[in-house]
Parts: sequence; C-alpha cells; structure tokens
Amino acid sequence: MDADALLGLLQLADGLFPAGAYAHSFGLETAVQEGDVRGAADVLGFLRVLLEHGAGTTDAVAVAAAVRAAGDPDPAAALAIDELLDAMKPALELREASRQMGRQTLRVAAALRPGAPVARLFAAVEHGQTPGHHALAFGFAAAAAGAGPREAAAGYLYSTAAAVVGAALRLLPLGQLEGQRVLDALRPDISRLSARAAERGLEDACAFTPALEIAAMRHARLDARLFRS
Repeated sequence: MDADALLGLLQLADGLFPAGAYAHSFGLETAVQEGDVRGAADVLGFLRVLLEHGAGTTDAVAVAAAVRAAGDPDPAAALAIDELLDAMKPALELREASRQMGRQTLRVAAALRPGAPVARLFAAVEHGQTPGHHALAFGFAAAAAGAGPREAAAGYLYSTAAAVVGAALRLLPLGQLEGQRVLDALRPDISRLSARAAERGLEDACAFTPALEIAAMRHARLDARLFRS
C-alpha cells in the first residue's frame, strides 16, 4: 500500500469524514443508561463483542468484498452485498444508521472521485435501486482511494471502534487517555479480524450479537437520548 492510498484510507476512516458516525452510539447509550457499561474496561468489552461477533465477521467481510466488487463492471456483486447487509441487521436503529452513514459516505466520496465506481454506486442509491449500507460504501470508497481488501477492512473496523469510543467519552466520565488505551488494546483484534475478513467470501459472513441488538432496539424507548442509535 503506497503513501497516496494510505492517505486516502486515513481520510475515509478519520472521525472528521462526514459519514455521520458522531450521531450514533450503536447501542452503547442504552448499555450505559442501564448500568451495563460503567467504565473503560466495560467499553473495551462492549467493543470486543461488537467486533468479534458482529462488525468483524459481517461488515468487515462485506467491506473486503466491496473492494473487489468495485472493480467489476457488473453491479450485481455490489447489490448482493447490500442485500446481505440489509438482511443481517435485524435492529431497525442499526439498519437505519448503516444506511444513513453509507449514503453520506457515498455522497462525499462521489464528489471527490466523480468518475470512479463509487459515483455510480451513489447514483444507484439515490435512484432507490439499493439501500447503500455503510460497509458497502466504505469498501467502494476505499477501493477508489487505492486500498486493498485487508487494509479497507482494518480501516472500517478502526473507524467503528473510534466512533464507539467517541460516544463513550460523551456518555461516561472517561478521559481522552482512557479512550486511547481502549483503541490501543483493540489493535491486535482489528489486525486479526481484518486479515480473516479479507480471506473470507461473502457466503462466510455471520453475526451473533443479540445483547447489542436488543440494546439498540431499547434505545428508541429511552427517556433521554444523546445519540440516534
């Protein structure tokens, strides 16, 4: 991976990229309000479950598949990835969050690279042909930047972890250093999961995070909410 591709991936995975991740806690807000997450160790545990049994085995696999699909002139592969992601997100809030972040990612990426496949995918989403989930959008945008499947999967998982840590800093009495320690502790997990995701086909995608999905479903009924999910 050359420096130019690395910079493109860093831009995409950075918290400043306007995908809208700052507005979502992915169920963490419910876990905090119900007392299941109280400190940095709990945030790390929450993220390990999310990555190990959800994002790392479903979304990261989809990101890697999307990087490969971006080079295919037939849109069928991309549409199949989106269909799978839509089916594997049973919690409405998480499904809507993925769609919203995907659309925002595609909007920006298409403006930055108007002639790339990512722009054609954005047009398909705008015309209602496919939902445009975040993992698919991230993979296409990463491919446009020159990233490979493993690097793109790693960037996606890191950006997911960073978004949850950012939410935790607003929901809990955690300092920036504690947040960085959580992210640092996740580096081996992200490296391993991204390597595995790049080796797997779309048919290997799987997820089992019922507690996180229930937390996301309960989020809509909280008395006070800081986040959209």
